[in-house]
Amino acid sequence: MTNDMTIIGEEAYRAAKELIDTAKLEKGQMLVVGCSTSEVAGASIGSYSSPELAEVVFGGIYQATQEAGVYLVAQCCEHLNRALILEKEAADAYGYEIVNVMPQPKAGGSFATAAYKAFEHPVAVEHVKAHGGMDIGDTLIGMHLRDVAVPIRVRTTEIGDAHVVCARTRAKYIGGCRAIYEEE
Repeated sequence: MTNDMTIIGEEAYRAAKELIDTAKLEKGQMLVVGCSTSEVAGASIGSYSSPELAEVVFGGIYQATQEAGVYLVAQCCEHLNRALILEKEAADAYGYEIVNVMPQPKAGGSFATAAYKAFEHPVAVEHVKAHGGMDIGDTLIGMHLRDVAVPIRVRTTEIGDAHVVCARTRAKYIGGCRAIYEEE
């Protein structure tokens, strides 16, 4: 299983790095990740939570975000109403209200628990408006993205056995037929 875990960690890193690069996420922006370790392991979502697997997936993604200076935000499972775990510095920088909860593998999910353990000053919030997102195992992260999400196709389409979907966001186009827009 160690070799499989190494491969899964590498897949997580590659997918996150490609998303960050393709989406052109900037230092200080947020990348929200939802991850079902059950799906990564080849089981149905919510049926096989694995703290060990979560640490491997989290580690790969965290490495990519750290290299880019991007804040990693971990989505909790439905049992915590999809609350989010992030560094206090990020919550403060974006003005998010901190709530009091600590994720656990069966109440918050293994991925969010891994984030809580790894972050220097972890906190929970109920809502964010992230600049990019990665959904590992169809966990439904869309509610935590800014208003206009654009799909990003990455070459790493699976982490373990879990389907990976990525997105970036962009500013809304407003105005109408006479409006002129910035291309970047």
